Amino acid sequence: MTLARSEIERFLHGQLDAWNAHDREAFFAFYREFGRDGLTIDYVGKPRRDAWAILETMWADHNARMRLEAVKAVINGHEAACHHRNHIDAAGVVIETMELYDFGDGTLSIRYFIDA
Repeated sequence: MTLARSEIERFLHGQLDAWNAHDREAFFAFYREFGRDGLTIDYVGKPRRDAWAILETMWADHNARMRLEAVKAVINGHEAACHHRNHIDAAGVVIETMELYDFGDGTLSIRYFIDA
């Protein structure tokens, strides 16, 4: 079953809005909902790790100091590609990311390309 475009958009916008609002509960709820039957997250070029551990670490290490800006999102079928700017305002740093999302029937697979 392919998710409707509106559902993919709801995830993409919702998780980003929750991140910027520092709303941990809402942020994780999106991942639990869309990855209820399986969640994988891959930092391209890094060893594989548990997806939930990645999200926990990401939140603990970066949420308080990082603001996300959606530059562009392209959705084709059950996949999305997003360009985000990760602003660390206190340090005057911007980290560009390309993020690939593959939405299945209760599964979500994400690949992060980070220009660090």
